[in-house]
Amino acid sequence: MPDLTKTAEETPAQPAVVAAAKPEKARSLGSDAWHDLRRKPIFVISALLILLLIVIAIAPGLFTSVDPRAGDLRDHFHTPPNYSHFFEGDWFGYDGQGRSIYARVLYGARASVVVGICVTLGTTILGGIFGMLAGYFGGWVDTIISRLTDIFFGIPLLLGSLVILNAFATRTIWSVVFALVTLGWTQMTRVMRGSVITVKQADFVTAARALGASTSRIMFKHILPNAIAPVIVVATISLGGYIALEATLSFLGIGLQDPTISWGIDIESAQKLIRTAPFALFFPAGMLSITVLAFIMLGDAVRDALDPKLR
Repeated sequence: MPDLTKTAEETPAQPAVVAAAKPEKARSLGSDAWHDLRRKPIFVISALLILLLIVIAIAPGLFTSVDPRAGDLRDHFHTPPNYSHFFEGDWFGYDGQGRSIYARVLYGARASVVVGICVTLGTTILGGIFGMLAGYFGGWVDTIISRLTDIFFGIPLLLGSLVILNAFATRTIWSVVFALVTLGWTQMTRVMRGSVITVKQADFVTAARALGASTSRIMFKHILPNAIAPVIVVATISLGGYIALEATLSFLGIGLQDPTISWGIDIESAQKLIRTAPFALFFPAGMLSITVLAFIMLGDAVRDALDPKLR
């Protein structure tokens, strides 16, 4: 039998295993949103589509060696698609001028992506600055910016763009960007103004002001990082709308002009062929729809990730 009379001093000390709980590192709003976005199939699908679209816009020559402006009326007039010739000039068929529809769909992505991104950046920066000034300072600054915003907001974007673009002798990508930025900043201003008004009442802003922080430091170090989330959501969703608006202007004959390649120009050229050669209309219109849908899906996913009410 074991000796039960051993004292505690005679018993060998057992090593104590203490499981120290490692404190979990707090995540910021951005990292928390990214953690949620990675697990959303809608975000992954839309992000992959947009990534592919950007690669096509930057280097369309990687996907085809066909000149999108070269036409052959004798051999390629309204030639139907050959779906067995993957990534070749006749994959999507040829249009009324004997040009490869596949090549034009690829090269047309560049104009749409450049217009969409540049207009979104321009409206976000311009509207963000006006909205931050109006929301932070208030008073007469808010009154002037708000009334100016109301004036521009009352001008229909499409109609106003038609008027502005008519003033240009030659309409290029940058003239379209100028017209859309001139009239499209109002929505961003309202979103940023409301967000800044909410954030500037927070305790950390009051503390920073009490500690003697400068106005610029409070605005750009404390308010802007906490007020930018709604602006990012609206900008992401609006990007697809600007791409569709550029195609609409080109379709109406007031947007981009030859020799610029645009989906809107090709859709306008193919509308008369809807009965005899519907494929000439289907492919550029389908590419435009997929692009707009991808950006709208991305914006919805970003909104769900950044809005704490939807968690």
